[in-house]
Amino acid sequence: MSSSAAQVVRLLTVSGRTLAVAESLTGGLVAAEITAVPGASQAFRGSVTAYATELKHELLGVDATLLDQRGAVDPQVAAQMAAGVRKALGADWGIATTGVAGPEPQDGKPVGTVFVAVDGPFTGASEAVSGGKVTALRLNGDRAEIRMESVRSVLALLLEELASEQTGNERAQDTERNGGF
Repeated sequence: MSSSAAQVVRLLTVSGRTLAVAESLTGGLVAAEITAVPGASQAFRGSVTAYATELKHELLGVDATLLDQRGAVDPQVAAQMAAGVRKALGADWGIATTGVAGPEPQDGKPVGTVFVAVDGPFTGASEAVSGGKVTALRLNGDRAEIRMESVRSVLALLLEELASEQTGNERAQDTERNGGF
């Protein structure tokens, strides 16, 4: 279990929010990291490992034309995967990974090309609106290293969004409840 996964579960639990995960190249590793955290069931709704390209459309609602034109390794695909899993599993937050772990290129994209995405309840002046964020990565290493760095990166992206969601007062209350961490 990573400290990032523990922080994600803690922040989600404190805020009463839930998470769903859509994975491609990571093949369930993100869900495994999250569920390794004691108490994860309070915040984790579930995951979809859509390894086959057509499942990204069928299960997660990724636009079929986008998949046909650009392939599965694309920032818009990652964003639609995160939004799709969030909707499909009824979660407040959705995260997604798609990319090329190797050993061969895919869809004309070199090994190490990865996109991670988060979709969540971004609040504005009036009410919550949906929105997402995608990070493009160019990773080095072997297949296992690329997959593990993808897990770390998507959790870091979610943590960044969860931390920015909390106000100073919520952070103070959270710190008190968790013994000053």
